[in-house]
Amino acid sequence: MDNFALGYAAHRFFYRIVSFFRHWYVDGSRVIAHRFVSTLEEVDKSFAIAVTLRFLFQPLYKDYTVIGRILGIIFRTGRILIGVVVYLFITAFFLAFYLAWIALPAAIIFYTAKGVGI
Repeated sequence: MDNFALGYAAHRFFYRIVSFFRHWYVDGSRVIAHRFVSTLEEVDKSFAIAVTLRFLFQPLYKDYTVIGRILGIIFRTGRILIGVVVYLFITAFFLAFYLAWIALPAAIIFYTAKGVGI
């Protein structure tokens, strides 16, 4: 009877460790990826880079004068450049956060083992 209880406890111990890492890495990665895509979708509502590229050479507000055509290209190009910079910043932020997320359990294990003297 004692052998069964010890085996069960060992099984549950290792099951919980595997379950934690599955939750941390698989489920956490899925949540971070979903949040990343949702953030880019929200930002795209303001910058709409694909739509701006499609109408890059169209004048703003249907102003077909020479000045209107030139300003349309300048303003839309500026909007595209600002949008790309914002997208790159968001991507860099999420990448840094994700790498920290991935490294955190390993760092905790490493520094705990180092502190114990293993």
